Amino acid sequence: MPKIKSRKLVLDCGLEFPGAGYGASGNAVGEIVFNTAVEGYQEILSDPAYAGQIVVMTYPTIGHYGITDEDYESRTLALAGLVVRECCETPSNFRFTRTLPEELEEHAIPCLAGVDTRMITALVRDGRCRRAALVDADMPLKEALDLIADTPEPRDLVARTSCAKRWFSRTPHHSYDVVAVDCGIKHSVITALNDRGCNVTVVPFNTPVEDVLAFKPDGVLVSGGPGSPADLPQVVALISALRGRIPLAGVSLGHLLVASAFGARVERLPHGHHGGRAVRAAESGRIFMTEQNHGWAVDAASLPGTGLEITHTDVQDGSVEGLRCSSEKVFSVQYYPEGAPGPRDGISFYDDFVTLMSQ
Repeated sequence: MPKIKSRKLVLDCGLEFPGAGYGASGNAVGEIVFNTAVEGYQEILSDPAYAGQIVVMTYPTIGHYGITDEDYESRTLALAGLVVRECCETPSNFRFTRTLPEELEEHAIPCLAGVDTRMITALVRDGRCRRAALVDADMPLKEALDLIADTPEPRDLVARTSCAKRWFSRTPHHSYDVVAVDCGIKHSVITALNDRGCNVTVVPFNTPVEDVLAFKPDGVLVSGGPGSPADLPQVVALISALRGRIPLAGVSLGHLLVASAFGARVERLPHGHHGGRAVRAAESGRIFMTEQNHGWAVDAASLPGTGLEITHTDVQDGSVEGLRCSSEKVFSVQYYPEGAPGPRDGISFYDDFVTLMSQ
């Protein structure tokens, strides 16, 4: 696989990182985030929640086990770009069907390798930069900075990643029927529900409440996805119409939308949570590892009077990681209960959802 010899990453703070290019050769502009996962890069690449973002992988070598057809989290790759220390072109895995550079080229995603990802991560973590561009190395710095400044932040990321028509995922001898509102759903969420005896009907994010109820679901799950909950008033309205009428669960972006529907505020995090995070359960005090991918959090100070109670918090920064309103049969978590990639310590979330439907 030939390299695009001269490419660079330009941060909105004015720093440049020249390196070797892989994948697509076009320019890419987006919010820059980092992910701390050691493995599971294919699941990260195919996570719709990364739509429009340039992802920096902190693990030094990416691509060492290739790309496998069974491990996708969605049908398309929606991220804007990828930055790695080393991009492996010779995978060691009997399951792989193509290499990482081939996959990136197939989906027209630019990748930059050979740069100091530790320094870039520190800059993002410390809030010194938020947006970036992947461009040819000979592009003048001012032109690259103008490109970043002139590229508006997308407000239609969920519309890009959500399904256009409803579709079904069935399991034999099912016990429950669940409607999943697709804000950028991952396949592993659907699998987790199928494994627990749920037939799942996946519907577009802008489905009216009448259409959701027409499926006669035992429960509704609002999925994770990209962007800000402020861009999805139709989903907030859907949750408001459903709360108290049917068991309702939210995951990641769905968690933020649940909070918004109850009147809580959502605020942008300094650098987001992408990768492994420790979470504490409020009732038991148990600490468990989770996989996360979001740039926003519920403002805890806005919760009094909403009817929501905090069920989980982040160990490192204390941000809200779980909410519940028992009287209206609603609960949600900010993390990915199914992992994929990452730990599955929080998988009991789906067991709790089934229990709520059974009651």
